[in-house]
Amino acid sequence: MSGTSGSLLDTAAVIGCPHGGRVTAATPPAGGVRVAGAAVATTAHSYVVTGCPHTVDRVPMPCVTVRWTAGGSGITLDGAPVLLDISAAQCFTAAFVPQGPPVVQGTQRKVTVR
Repeated sequence: MSGTSGSLLDTAAVIGCPHGGRVTAATPPAGGVRVAGAAVATTAHSYVVTGCPHTVDRVPMPCVTVRWTAGGSGITLDGAPVLLDISAAQCFTAAFVPQGPPVVQGTQRKVTVR
């Protein structure tokens, strides 16, 4: 995709669900590329949500996972697309009910693909 621009996500990025839960990599990269000591995030890793307080009609419906779509930036790491703060994503309940996109609050360096 020509002209894609966004900030690179890594394991130090501050990411939350739309209800205030915390998103973290469940399967953090073992090695690979690091930026300022933190591993670069890719679609090959699983992401979990903890502490989501969301309820529907007083029934807990917390976000528990996040699925990312790299969006065709063309940047890969060990064959898996890297994640940018502009990458599409969706938070899900344990029953796979979509809950909305995660909120990226802190990222690393700017990446521009031309």
